[in-house]
Formats: sequence, C-alpha cells, structure tokens
Amino acid sequence: MLQPNPTHHDEQEHLPSLLAEDANELAHQLQQHQKKIFPPTALKSIRSFSPAEAASFIGIGEGYLRQVASDGHGPEPMSNGRRLYTADDMRRIRDVLDERNGAAKYNPIRRPGEKLQVVSVMNFKGGSGKTTTSAHLAQFLALRGYRVLALDLDPQASLSALFGHQPELDVGEGETLYGAIRYDSPRPISEIVRATYTPNLHIIPGNLELMEFEHETPKAMMSGTAASMFFARIGEVLTDIESFYDVVVIDCPPQLGFLTMSALCAATSCLITVHPQMLDVMSMSQFLSMTSELMSVVEQAGGRTSYDWMRYLVTRFEPNDGPQSQMTGFMRAIFGNRMLQNPMLKSTAVSDAGVTKQTLYEVERSQFTRGTYDRAMESLNLVNSEIEGLLRSTWGRK
Repeated sequence: MLQPNPTHHDEQEHLPSLLAEDANELAHQLQQHQKKIFPPTALKSIRSFSPAEAASFIGIGEGYLRQVASDGHGPEPMSNGRRLYTADDMRRIRDVLDERNGAAKYNPIRRPGEKLQVVSVMNFKGGSGKTTTSAHLAQFLALRGYRVLALDLDPQASLSALFGHQPELDVGEGETLYGAIRYDSPRPISEIVRATYTPNLHIIPGNLELMEFEHETPKAMMSGTAASMFFARIGEVLTDIESFYDVVVIDCPPQLGFLTMSALCAATSCLITVHPQMLDVMSMSQFLSMTSELMSVVEQAGGRTSYDWMRYLVTRFEPNDGPQSQMTGFMRAIFGNRMLQNPMLKSTAVSDAGVTKQTLYEVERSQFTRGTYDRAMESLNLVNSEIEGLLRSTWGRK
C-alpha cells in the first residue's frame, strides 16, 4: 500500500508568494529596461517627416508642399538641401493653406454641429492587435491634424507604456480614468488628461487601478446607489472635455466587464479587431454572442447602443498564408461591408518598433529593410485612412 509522502506538503509551491516574487522581480527588470531605453533625463519625441510623408498627412501633393515651403512657410533646408517636417511645421502649413483658401479645408477639426467621435477598439482575445491598432490610429489622426484623446482602459496599460507612461512608475493613484468615474470622490477628468510628445494627441493612462471599477460596481449596485447607471459614467465624464477634441480612441480591456460596457455606451462607433485564424474567429463568435446579450440588458436600462458605424478589422494578416486568406474570405462572406476593406498586415517592423515602445510613425525608416518598412507603413496608412473616411462621412464631409 502506498504511503503518503510526509514531505509532499513542504515541496508544494505557494502560488501567492511565487506570483508576488515574480511580479516584483519582473517589475524591477522592466524598470531597468525602461531606464536603459529612455533614461530619466530623456523624453520621447515624434520624429520629423520626409516631404512625401508630410504632404500625405497635410493632404496635398509633394510639389505643392515644396512650393509652399519655398515661399517661406516650411522648415529651413538642411545642408544637403532636403527639408524635414515636424508635426508643428505641418500644423502651420495647414493654417497658411486655409488662410489662402479662405475656408477651413486643410485643418480637419470639428466644425459647428459636428459631434465628438468616440471609437471603442475591442476584442477579448489576446493577440488580436487591439492596442497596436488603437495606438497607430490615434497617432495617425493627430498627425492628420485632428485633436485626439487616447483613453487607455486596459489595466495592463500597454497603450500607456507605448506612449511613454510606464504604469508602475508614472501613473499614481486616481490618475487613470478610474479617478474620474469612481463612486466615491471622483476627480474632474480634466485633471487626469496628459499631453504626449505628439502634438494634438493627449492620453488618459491606465494601470491596475482600473480593476477597482470592476470590483466596486457590483457592491455599489447592491447598495442601491447611482451605480445602476454604471454604463453612463464614461460618456458623462467625456462630455466635460468634449469641446477640446475631435476624436476619442478607447483601448478597451480584453474582457467584457463593466468598463467595456461603459465604453461601448460612450462610443459613437465600434472597431472589433480579429486575427484571421480559426480559434480566434471561434472565440470572437462567443464574444459577439455575449456582448449582444449583455448590451441588450444595458439598452433596456437606458444605455445607448446605436452607433454611427461598426467595423471588423483583420489584424496581423499574412497574405501568403492560405488558411488566413480563406478565413478572411469566410468572414467577408458573413459580415459584408461591416469589414474594413484593408487588413492590417503582420510585420516585423511593427513588432520590432514595439520592443523599444515605439509606433511605426516614430521609428526611422533606416532602422529596417526598406521593403519591410514600406509595406507595413502602407498597410497602416490604408487602414487608418479608411477609418478616417468613416469619421468624416459621419460628419457629412467628403
């Protein structure tokens, strides 16, 4: 007969202790990595852009941009005669062009009667490219001249880290959106908005504190407080600052909790990212079913569930992968025009930039193989331009 091993209990590993030790060590090493990449004295900055890139962001031809610059409205040429354009240079050129035009044509900010656009980017399957999509969309729109607020609702705070706000180091108590939507002593949202190194782009960072909203909402609902309207809280606080922005991009948490439902009720449009593989699509099927059921309940309680548009975005797409192409075609047959025409290509350029916590709009082309960089940038710009077109269409613009 087998006898129990008397030392078996001693050999067992205590999960809470192990997790705490690993979390502390990992946080320490990540902080060292952060300091190595961006020393305390260093500040992240957005790079300057070539004439072709600048002309594209402004919305004019490269030849016209050269003419405007030679008229004294652009940066001074460098020693080799080339000009590089900063985001501020592009803003000043838009002002000059609109002044010449006699109307607001190149500055795309909201006009009277045009409502704030709130885009919720969501999926609860990891690896769907949700944060990468949110970051590049927010930065692209800012470089195009829109006033953008990036809202990090993910407790993992990858979007915040990408924009230079390390959640463990730089984001204190009450400095996430939770500070503005908590049930006890909420802060004005204007106090937690931060500028970024990209002109026109602000951020509300995230960290683990956001989980408090998931824990506190059920308690508050049981106590009969105003928490029964939890789904309206994000929309309500955004109204306090909506006059300062044209577009809000929300990076939703990777689960269908109270934060996500509140973000969906605040949204005017919804972007669902999906990786075109069978397991991911099967997971999304469950996600869509759950979301439908929960949002129906929220709608009955008075929540807003009508959008200007909803689209599916295929992410990390490999055109030469037969099963991925088949799965993409399968989804197009089901969803039709609710799928964006352009997929986001999988690219080592995007993932390599992420290692140093940068977007593709920040890294220099010279750091990559030219073809790799150009394909990734073209894919990003096609996707983001398509989304910009949806926003402009909502405002009734061409």
